Amino acid sequence: MKTVIIAGGKGTRIASSYSEIPKAMIPVEGKPVIQRQVEMAASQGFKDFIFLTGHLGDVIQDHFDDGSSLGVNITYSRETEPLGTAGALRQVRDLLTEDFFVFYGDTVMDVDMEHMLRFHRENRSDATLLIHPNDHPYDSDIVETDPSRRITAFRLKPHEDGFISRNQVNASLFILSPEIVDVIPPATRLNLEKDIFPLCLEKGMRLFGYPSAEYIKDMGTPQRHAEVCADVRSGKPGRMSRRNLRPAVFLDRDGVINVEKGFLFREEDMELIKGAAEGVAKINAAGWLAIVVTNQPVIARGDCTWEELGRIDARMETLLGQEHAYVNDIYICPHHPDRGFPGERPEYKIPCDCRKPAPGMLLKAARDWGIDLSRSIMIGDHDRDVLAGENAGVMASVKIPSNEPYALLKVLEKYL
Repeated sequence: MKTVIIAGGKGTRIASSYSEIPKAMIPVEGKPVIQRQVEMAASQGFKDFIFLTGHLGDVIQDHFDDGSSLGVNITYSRETEPLGTAGALRQVRDLLTEDFFVFYGDTVMDVDMEHMLRFHRENRSDATLLIHPNDHPYDSDIVETDPSRRITAFRLKPHEDGFISRNQVNASLFILSPEIVDVIPPATRLNLEKDIFPLCLEKGMRLFGYPSAEYIKDMGTPQRHAEVCADVRSGKPGRMSRRNLRPAVFLDRDGVINVEKGFLFREEDMELIKGAAEGVAKINAAGWLAIVVTNQPVIARGDCTWEELGRIDARMETLLGQEHAYVNDIYICPHHPDRGFPGERPEYKIPCDCRKPAPGMLLKAARDWGIDLSRSIMIGDHDRDVLAGENAGVMASVKIPSNEPYALLKVLEKYL
């Protein structure tokens, strides 16, 4: 399976520091960033590369030659005029006979490629985009998905005032089928994210968002380059890889993150508890996963629809993002054992293993995200939350006072 690395960028934002080499050759702790990508992929068995070069492309080719010194095979395609990320890819359509990875040559990453590939194949996807939350979604390109992770829309920055969304940001790492490339007009300057992917959605093609908490960061500015170098020195990319189990903080939602107001079923009633965003940001900074696990009987009771509940959670993520915090995922139990509510939905009046104090949501999250439960903690404001954590086998399960300002942050200071 081929890996295409788009390495034609001039690096105008970082040119003051590195003007004589292409952006993909900028060193990160003594090694060109594109070489780090090659070595990461090759270590996982992906050894067939196509380099799409442009500005100062001879520097890249002189360094790598055919790739044999690294135990890989490299083919080159050099654009004579800027064609954008999509146009450069269209030039090598004849070399793309099966699904392939696409990297951008200015990113440092450590990603479990095989796990992403399984997701792609299981969903019979035409294009799979790695998506992740970040601490500035308000000025990022957002990917909207349905519950199956199929992409339904792209919301490109700048966003209008009052924009509400889940925090799912395009990380610019893809698996594409050749059919995606066929959508690109030849000899035309176009961008994959802004031009081609939205067009593929219009054509009804199957695009999916692959959620990941792994390290992937571009180093296109002097500040971001310095941050990436520091991360590499500390070993952060490897620690965040899906190939290694990670600890998580499991969080109840109502009363822990947002103000509990009985059964919350209206978007406008979503209000963060004072200090909750700081607590979530502390989890993010520690490199732990932040996973919400919440009983939401409003579905079974018929108080709101799944779409309306999704808007409530999107508002929560938007409010967190405005304070530079994010959760990695949200797990919901829609069931409720009691009957007799007007408009209730009988299909959710069933026994389940997800309604806390049952541990089902925590156990599923552990499987989905590669979580080490023995190093994780559960924080909630009810006894059922504590019992769910204990039943899942977490390291610590803690009850905090409901709706209390800074309660989440205080308990996290003990563990993180």
